[in-house]
Amino acid sequence: MIKTGIHIIPEMSAPEIVETAVAAEALGYDYCLVCDEGIMHDVYVCLGAIAEKTTRLKLGPVTNGYTRHPAVTAVALASLNELSGGRALAVLVAGGTLALAPMGLTREAPLGVMRDTLEIMRRLWSGETVTWEGSRHKLDSARLGIGKQNIPVWLGVRGPKMLAMAGELADGVLLIAKSDLGPALEIVEAFSTGRNLERIYLDRIAYTPEMLAEAGISYIYAVMDAPDRMLTGMGLSETDIAALRQTMAVGGPAEAAKLITPEMIKAFQIAGTPDECAQTLQNLVAQHKIDTFLLNVTSPGLAANIQLMRDIQSIIKQ
Repeated sequence: MIKTGIHIIPEMSAPEIVETAVAAEALGYDYCLVCDEGIMHDVYVCLGAIAEKTTRLKLGPVTNGYTRHPAVTAVALASLNELSGGRALAVLVAGGTLALAPMGLTREAPLGVMRDTLEIMRRLWSGETVTWEGSRHKLDSARLGIGKQNIPVWLGVRGPKMLAMAGELADGVLLIAKSDLGPALEIVEAFSTGRNLERIYLDRIAYTPEMLAEAGISYIYAVMDAPDRMLTGMGLSETDIAALRQTMAVGGPAEAAKLITPEMIKAFQIAGTPDECAQTLQNLVAQHKIDTFLLNVTSPGLAANIQLMRDIQSIIKQ
C-alpha cells in the first residue's frame, strides 16, 4: 500500500495546523509537512507542537536556503528530531515567490544554495566540528550541540539540474504535475546510480466541481516558476504561457484562473469523479513506482479538511 501524508500551507491558525496534523495521524496518514512560508506561522513552532501531540507521524518543514541560514535549519531539524523521538525529515525547495518576495529576496544561484544547504545540514548532523565553505555559505568550527542525527532529506524540485542533484544526493524526490512525473523521474534515475530514492507525488486531487474551480489558482502558481519541460508536458503553448503570466501580473491569480480550463487542470493534477481519481492514482503509482502520495492542504477549515483527508484515504484505498 502506498504511504500517505499531508502538505500544509499554513494559512490557518496555529492551533488548527496542529489539530489538522493530529486528525491526519488518527486517519492513518504517515507524513505531515508544513511549508516554511516566511511570514506565515513559524514552521518549527508548529511542528514542535505537532510532535508533542502525535506519536507516529513523520514531521518536517518544506523549506529553503534563503530565508534561514542552513545551519539554523539544521539545528531546528535536529531539535525537532529529538523532540519527536526520531520522526523528523526535511524537504528542501529552491524557494518560490510566495516565500521570498515579501522579504525582498530573489532566487539567485538556486543550484548553489540548494547544494550548500544540503551539505551544511548533513555535515552538522554528523556530530563533528565543521569548517567548510561552499558557493554561497560557509561554516567556521561549527558543531551541533545536540549530537549526531539521522534525518532524511527530500528535494522538491522541477528543473533538470535540480532533478539531477536529487538523483545524486537526496533521500527522496518530491514531484508535482501529473504529466511531468515520467520526464522528471527519467532525469532523477539517470543520476541516481542505482540508489533507491523515495518517490513522492504531491497533489490536491479535485473530485468535485468546486475543487476543480479552486484548482485553477494552484495551476497558476505552478506555471509561474515551472521549467519549459513541465509546461510543454501540460500542453501549454508559448502563447498560452504568455497570456497566463500577463494576466497574473495585471489582474492577479483570480483573473488568471479564469483562463484555466478543466482539461488544463487534468493535465496538471488528478481530477474527475472519485472513481476516476482512484483509477488515475493507481495508474500513476504503478507506472512511476510512486512510494508516497501527499495531499495538498491549502486553506483553513478544520472540519472541511478532515473530511477532505477522509475522502482522499477512501479514494486511495479503492
